[in-house]
Amino acid sequence: MKAAVCYDYGQPLVVEELEIDPPQAGEVKVRMAATAICHSDVHVIRGDWGGKLPVVAGHEGAGIVEEIGPGVNLVNEGDHVVVSLLRSCGRCEPCTTGLPHLCEGEFALQNESRLRNQLGQSIHHGLNTAAFAEYTIVDQSQLVPLPKEMPLQSGALLACGVITGVGAVVNKAQVGPGSSVVVIGAGGVGLNSIQGARLAGAHPIIAVDLLGSKLEASYAFGATHTLNARNDDVKIAVSEITGGRLADYVFVTVGNAPAAEQAFSLTRIRGTIVLVGIPDWVTTTPVPIGLTILSEKTITGSLMGSTRLSVDVPHLVALYQDKRLKLDELITARYALGQINEAIEATESGTVLRNIILFD
Repeated sequence: MKAAVCYDYGQPLVVEELEIDPPQAGEVKVRMAATAICHSDVHVIRGDWGGKLPVVAGHEGAGIVEEIGPGVNLVNEGDHVVVSLLRSCGRCEPCTTGLPHLCEGEFALQNESRLRNQLGQSIHHGLNTAAFAEYTIVDQSQLVPLPKEMPLQSGALLACGVITGVGAVVNKAQVGPGSSVVVIGAGGVGLNSIQGARLAGAHPIIAVDLLGSKLEASYAFGATHTLNARNDDVKIAVSEITGGRLADYVFVTVGNAPAAEQAFSLTRIRGTIVLVGIPDWVTTTPVPIGLTILSEKTITGSLMGSTRLSVDVPHLVALYQDKRLKLDELITARYALGQINEAIEATESGTVLRNIILFD
């Protein structure tokens, strides 16, 4: 099997032949069909989050179940599946209280790799998944069956970007009809927060970005207004759009401190700021404690859209099939595995929504 391996942070990935061991108890071998490139993958291969090398990144994928290990009962060989980084043991406190995305369970794959190169060197599974490869092995809880008529490259987007963006709005913030929403960042995750706001019945839905092309794209996903943070006075504009009240909810889908600071000024009294985009681990931003108390604003985080894979992914599939959820429109370009460094470079430019690696 071929895979794209990161041997040194900041260096091009090496596409090479790897060996893969059989799946162990509770594990599943998946033949990958498509893997999207997420900015989290870029953080991994640039070393922003640390971690062990060498590593195969990639975590937003879909494929076909090739082989199941002992005790697997959630999928069958031949199933078309979403392959997510989310694992859940079903037994820990978060899992049993409806928060499987925060699972505290332990899995063999946390400490053992099923991948090795031709020299016998162990290759780590990046972001629990290692989906920049023709095959991968994951825990069965990371998989959700898809209808076989659904394009796998579209299904791949349900593994991270879509569930993160939509889920931040629908699951974490639980935005209600008529709520005013600002989404800072109109990239892959941001457009899905905009979709989530539209599905929730929010109005107005204001997209904020630095790139006019992304702002233009946001209208198709549900934005009612757009603001260019480079040219517009965003606070004044949001105030005018909302009749002076500012926003009920502000979603920060980019991982940088200035955007998080800006969110506070755009949120009304008792409004909610939801931090979605993840920067490097050392990034901080000042919190105006007194103003937070006086205005009773809420600042919260949203990890992977508080997603329950087995519940939320089938719901999103149904919305896609009903033409209420846009997936195909998120794909900017498609690449072969051998072109992965080119695809990553284009992703880092900030001008694309989602680039997809397609496997034969």
